[in-house]
Amino acid sequence: MKLNEHIFRANDIRGIAYEDLNEQVVSLLGRSLGSEALSRDIKDLIIGRDARVSSPEIMEWLSSGILSTGCNVIDIGIVTSPMFYHSTFELAASSGVVITGSHNPAEYNGFKIVFKNQSTSSDEILLLRERIINKDFQLGQGKLDKVDIKESYINRIVKSVQLNKALDISIDCGNGAAGVVAKEVYEKLGCNVIELYGNPDGLFPNHHPDPSKKENMLDLIDSVAKNNSTVGLAFDGDADRLGVISPSGEMIYPDRQMILFSRQVLESNPGASVVFDVKCSQLLSDEISRLKGNPLICKTGHTFIKQKIRETSAHLGGEMSGHIFFNDRWPGFDDGIYAGARMLEIIANSDDKNVFESVPNLVSTPEINIKATDDRKFQIVDQFIKHSNFENANMIDIDGIRVEFKKGWGLLRASNTSPFLVLRFEAETEEELAKIKEIFYLNLKEIEPETDRF
Repeated sequence: MKLNEHIFRANDIRGIAYEDLNEQVVSLLGRSLGSEALSRDIKDLIIGRDARVSSPEIMEWLSSGILSTGCNVIDIGIVTSPMFYHSTFELAASSGVVITGSHNPAEYNGFKIVFKNQSTSSDEILLLRERIINKDFQLGQGKLDKVDIKESYINRIVKSVQLNKALDISIDCGNGAAGVVAKEVYEKLGCNVIELYGNPDGLFPNHHPDPSKKENMLDLIDSVAKNNSTVGLAFDGDADRLGVISPSGEMIYPDRQMILFSRQVLESNPGASVVFDVKCSQLLSDEISRLKGNPLICKTGHTFIKQKIRETSAHLGGEMSGHIFFNDRWPGFDDGIYAGARMLEIIANSDDKNVFESVPNLVSTPEINIKATDDRKFQIVDQFIKHSNFENANMIDIDGIRVEFKKGWGLLRASNTSPFLVLRFEAETEEELAKIKEIFYLNLKEIEPETDRF
């Protein structure tokens, strides 16, 4: 068997369907999961899947592997990743896996795994790999049941969020799994909903389901303008990330969303901790401190954010990619649809015509991605850290390197999920931003001479 070990990543397992994730590999992963579950005295695993073309077959292969160990399978069908997370709190079983390629291209797929309500750590994912390599499997015959959790998920959101008035909104489901539930959630909250691309289609015929990229938000921006919508909400392929468009058509990046969410959460929970990743604006940390909350910077990745929230009992977490984690009225998992509902609550309960105008802003870039192989990307970051010289700057190296200058900062890290280097920059002025970008470019070019300007 040819096993691409790069599919075992920091936050999940992910690769190209039918190549990295062929029938043999996926069946063995099922045997590994079932065996690991039984070793932890877990007898039932919940399995859900997204709308990708490869997901039905991958679900069959994974289920057969799990059942062959004697562990039972609870099939919850096509769901968002947050619906799957919800099921681990709603059903008697608290463990399982959702099959999803998330925001990656259509040919990719993967697995997000939970044991006893907690996402697997990097070490746990490597343990699953070791079970496969060592053929450390149990034998038995489990049983398969099917359960529908959609209604209980909708009810959970409706009970948590209260809107003071009806809102006219536009949403873009991107032909992803959000289409099975998002419109119904917002209508039950009392909104008038214009829905784009609500039909789940794993080929993603309209645009790529990644709301962090502006080119994927253009149709939603148009819808907000044409329909005079109060806000536009967009979701990635498995709906655990949120994109937001203001009534004026501005993209509100997640770190600026987090400023509004922090105000709401800290008003109800004075002094609470708020976790955010290294890609987020300095303005977010400043605002949390101004509100007398406790700002906590963290590595990028949904498992790292969740772990930090558990360790610190933080009431809120978020990262620049759009994962938002509420741990006040919600069980702490990332959910783009629920985060959208909380944004609607903020808007409906405000007297401002455009609440986003109250959110400060600096000159910044979105995420900049540079192609690098999975073998090379971490080496480049390590070399950059070792050989770069930054004078009069504060360096944070918990995840790649974030260099904080007097009037701005720059970041270089390796993506946990894709073969890319990730950069981001922020400064007080365009001139300062250009200076910081140039410093990073020159240092990176010393390591990778073919690097283009960014």
